[in-house]
Formats: sequence, structure tokens, C-alpha cells
Amino acid sequence: MKKRSLAGNVAVGVFVIVLIFTTVAFCSPSWLVSDSRITGAKLERLGLWTHCFRSLGDPIDEHQRRFFVGCRWVYDPFTHGYDEIRGYLLPPFMIATQFFYTISFLFVLIAFIQVLLFFLCCGPDQGKYALLISLIGYCLIVAGISGGIAVIIFASLANGKGWMPDHQNTFLDWSFGMAVVGSFAAVIDAILFLTEAKIQKKKNANIKDSQAQFSMEESKA
Repeated sequence: MKKRSLAGNVAVGVFVIVLIFTTVAFCSPSWLVSDSRITGAKLERLGLWTHCFRSLGDPIDEHQRRFFVGCRWVYDPFTHGYDEIRGYLLPPFMIATQFFYTISFLFVLIAFIQVLLFFLCCGPDQGKYALLISLIGYCLIVAGISGGIAVIIFASLANGKGWMPDHQNTFLDWSFGMAVVGSFAAVIDAILFLTEAKIQKKKNANIKDSQAQFSMEESKA
């Protein structure tokens, strides 16, 4: 019996896109950036875990005696005063974005292990083959939905008034775009894997019917 159908082969190819886009979006610092033409912008760019500032005045110091410059991990324990503005850097909507996109990333990693088994190790002759494919599909559904929630929250609130300075000169950048594509592709890929699982279940059922019919004919003979 053929190991994979067309849906299965396409699903593996689409998964490569999901894995690359989700991983890069998760790690890269360009979800929100300032317009490069604005020379006096305080924000340079930010991602889920990294913030890059050109000259951000301490938002809790009304006298503006301290400024933050350069790129730092948002949980940086070494820069003096950075922990004091963490509440400003991570408002509730940003924490929600991190939470949902981390779930998306983790389920993509789980699916990656399963896809390796599906592509390299397992075959239709194994009893749990269709179940494995279904599990990949379910993991990707969770990844796609969680990623979708994360990008919707971020797009709705990250570029609004009241958070980062010069919000009128900032825009969503390529990391955010990769997160959107990765989440959408994960849902499409889930459909492909679930379709492949259905095809494999049907093939197994047809083989069992053929074997049963052959056994009945042999017994009659």
C-alpha cells in the first residue's frame, strides 16, 4: 500500500513553512518597528522577548533623568532600572500575546516530532499510523488557533495610543507578518493532515474488507 497520499505529501511540505515561519516569528524582534525615516524616534523595534530603543526615557520618572538605549531581553536582570519598567514593557495584552504565541510555538514543536515519525519511521502497516496523523492535525489546529489569537491581540492593541512612544510613526513589521502566515498555514496544514488520516483509515478499512472476503472465499473452496 502506498505510504502517503498527495494530501500527506503536501501536508509535510506545508509543515516546513509552518515550522520556519512560527520559529522565526517567535524569536525575532521585529513585530513592531519605528519608521526608519523618523530620526528622533525613541523606539527602534520590538518583538515578543526583545525590545530595542534609541532613547527611551524612564516612563516612571517624571524628571526624565534615565534613558534606555540599545536592545535587551525583556526579562533582562542586569540592566539597572530595567526591572522597574517591566510593567510598562509588558502590559496585560503583551503578556497575553506571549502566552498564546508560546502555546502555538510549543504545539508546532510537538507536531514536528510527530511529523518526523510520520515521514521517516511509521507506515500504513502499523496500527497507530492513522492515529498519529490525526494527532498531528489536532496539534496544528491548536497551534493555528493560539497563534491567531496572539496576532489578533497584538494587532489590535500594540500600535495604539498609550503604550509605546511615537505610536503614529510605528507599524507592524515582518516578524508579525510571519506570525500571521505561520498561524494561517498551521490551520491549512491541520486540514491536510486530517484529510490524510481519513484517507489512511479508508485504505485500512478497504484492505480489511478485502482480506475478510478472501478468507471467506478460501473457506468456501
